[in-house]
Amino acid sequence: MSAPLENLETQLEMFIENVRQIRIIVSDFQPQGQNVLNQKINSLVTGLQEIDKLRPQVQDVYVPFEVFFDYIDQDKNPQLYTKDCVEKALAKNEEVKGKIESLKKFKSNLLLELYKTFPTEMNNYRAYRKDSI
Repeated sequence: MSAPLENLETQLEMFIENVRQIRIIVSDFQPQGQNVLNQKINSLVTGLQEIDKLRPQVQDVYVPFEVFFDYIDQDKNPQLYTKDCVEKALAKNEEVKGKIESLKKFKSNLLLELYKTFPTEMNNYRAYRKDSI
């Protein structure tokens, strides 16, 4: 899957470079530069056709909506999306680990208090479970 994505990336980079060159030509347009401008516009059209040819190879790629709305539209690097997702996952992981530790301590304290209050019943329960609690 990486080869089609690399091809698309290359085509997009060439397209962006072409647009940049057209912008330079147009910003300081001289009538004698019309042929060069025409050539650049034709290469722009060709570049769009090449990008369109790559569409079937990458049409199953899923890009989360947040990448467009929260990153690209806000002039942020879309690669920050992955970083932010990893950071959120790590934070959630720490939160869940804390909850697990709290529940383990609660279970331990509960069993200790149950043994103190109901020693016979807890021994029966432990024998029934056939394991150490």
